[in-house]
Amino acid sequence: MILMKLKFKPSLKSDKEGFLYFHVIHGMEVRKVRSKYKILNEEWDERTGRVLLPPCSSSRFSYLFHVCCSVEWELQRFSKAMFEWESSGCQHSLDEVIDHMLSELSVSDSVFNFMHAQVVHKKRLGKIRTSETYQSTLNSFMRFRRGHDLTFDMMNAELLELYEADLRRRGLSRNTTSFYMRVLRTNYRLAIEKGLTTDNRPFRHVYCGMDKTVKRSISFAEIKKIGSLDLSGRPALDFARDMFMFSFCMRGMSFVDMAYLKKKDLKNGHITYRRKKTGQLLNVEWTRQMQNIVDKYKFNATGYLLPIILREDGTERRQYQNQMMKVNRHLKEVANLINLTMPLSLYCSRHSWATIARGKDIPLSVISEGLGHDSEATTQIYLDSIKSSEVDKANRKILKDL
Repeated sequence: MILMKLKFKPSLKSDKEGFLYFHVIHGMEVRKVRSKYKILNEEWDERTGRVLLPPCSSSRFSYLFHVCCSVEWELQRFSKAMFEWESSGCQHSLDEVIDHMLSELSVSDSVFNFMHAQVVHKKRLGKIRTSETYQSTLNSFMRFRRGHDLTFDMMNAELLELYEADLRRRGLSRNTTSFYMRVLRTNYRLAIEKGLTTDNRPFRHVYCGMDKTVKRSISFAEIKKIGSLDLSGRPALDFARDMFMFSFCMRGMSFVDMAYLKKKDLKNGHITYRRKKTGQLLNVEWTRQMQNIVDKYKFNATGYLLPIILREDGTERRQYQNQMMKVNRHLKEVANLINLTMPLSLYCSRHSWATIARGKDIPLSVISEGLGHDSEATTQIYLDSIKSSEVDKANRKILKDL
């Protein structure tokens, strides 16, 4: 059995940096694999075996955050290589396996290393959602490759077709496989910009588009039914319904933007916030419906407007994600209470607001502005699925007397 831990060799001088290394034990063999990362003595927690992160305002935060992500990545790659070596029963020595992994980690045009660096870069820029989509794609591609890295020059059309087929075999939809392909393509193009490869057009035979999805909006009458439900005896469903209604009242506001709304964002009868997705500044008139929901949860002791994030302790992102899963799960129960045939989710409020606005002959440009879209073309995608249902309705009228 192989044991592997991150260790720290402190400097003899307190004001000088020591270095991090990997402590590898296999039977009677012990190896110390030095990393390229150095930290100060007070930046290491010996009890937990982890690098300590200072406050975000610290001049050392960016560097130490990069170190944390990088050593975690290298530890993951090392551990996987060691496990495979031990399981395969191959004749390579421990030193040979370590040398092989060190050489892989130093390859500048490695797809895995490059994408991981982009994940870290996006996190440091505060683009958390983008970093998560990159990490998800990297995990998927690494699973397909069984952990075997490759260079960008090795990415060709045949490989990408095999990857797409593997995703489809796993039961993923065309839009989901396309999502992974688009993220890979973005990283591939960035690698070209950085001179790591030339464009061999490896994505030319795989699908990178977006299929039209099924209708995800509900009628105004159904919105009113949800709002008027008596859920006083079911607090979890009550909270889920309130969050759905708040989103609808806020012009289909996304849950992540709701989670990060601050009390100070509400001033002079308007709430002003920036969309997490686009950075666009939006200003929404405050109404009695919104106030009624906020008044219901006045016990919230944090600086946030809604009780989605309950602790300001560095776990805000995880709290938001957990709450979103719970709310979406409970909304399906809410849908059953009004005999709604389609699954209800937070995203339905956004589609519904756009659809209802269109039904009231509100101009597309106004709907686009209300949703915070960068272009009317994006808004049109929301509304195209509605057009097809209207055509079907018209056709039924025509064929009714046939």
